[in-house]
Amino acid sequence: MTLELLTRAGCSACAAARADLDRVCADLGVRYAEVDVDDAAANGDPALRAEFGDRLPVVLLDGVEHSYWEVDEPRLRADLAGRAGSA
Repeated sequence: MTLELLTRAGCSACAAARADLDRVCADLGVRYAEVDVDDAAANGDPALRAEFGDRLPVVLLDGVEHSYWEVDEPRLRADLAGRAGSA
């Protein structure tokens, strides 16, 4: 299972989503990776910014968009618990 938070520097909504994701992941013992879409684009991978850059932050679960603009906490908790139980 991979969990990613797509962000951009200076984005207040991204900071709020990061705090929400930190709390959820700490509660469930899950890790996530944070990816700045502008850094990715500058380092040769413009696809993330092209696809998601206009609706940040975005939470990806196993590479699939799970939520954007804010963390859908109840749904994320349910989905993470379900995946942990099936692993």
